[in-house]
Amino acid sequence: MSVRPVVLAFLAAMLFASTHASAYEPDEVLKDPNLEARARVLSAELRCLVCQNQSIDDSSAPLARDLRLLIRERLTAGDSNTQAMDFVVARYGEFVLLRPRFGLHTAFLWLGPIFILLFGGMGVVMLLRRHRSIPEEETASPLSAEESGRVAELLVDDDARR
Repeated sequence: MSVRPVVLAFLAAMLFASTHASAYEPDEVLKDPNLEARARVLSAELRCLVCQNQSIDDSSAPLARDLRLLIRERLTAGDSNTQAMDFVVARYGEFVLLRPRFGLHTAFLWLGPIFILLFGGMGVVMLLRRHRSIPEEETASPLSAEESGRVAELLVDDDARR
């Protein structure tokens, strides 16, 4: 069974059609390719405040467009990437970052999963150890004839006292 060229052409077309599509409009693109590349990197790191689970790079919301234009304005004005990001964060808060910065107020966000995994792992280990331990009934050795006789005597004496 051979694969026909038409099938290969169709698969190749589907592969190229599934590439990443952004929400940029032609009037947003900067003429300087270096500045445009920097703007795209920054816009991929910023959250669309309308969509919340998309970057402004992927969102077609009007606010995302405004943020993309703002980033381009800051870069055109001569800001570094850090300065442009700091400007947007100062204006909209850290929620606008898709990956929040590590700080005192975000420590639980970053360290919480680690602690959950550690304590969960410790709990699993303790549970497994508890189930692996042999019950006392199985560890006790059977009584010898002398010990059995002594137990019987004690039980008879106990019954006599009652």
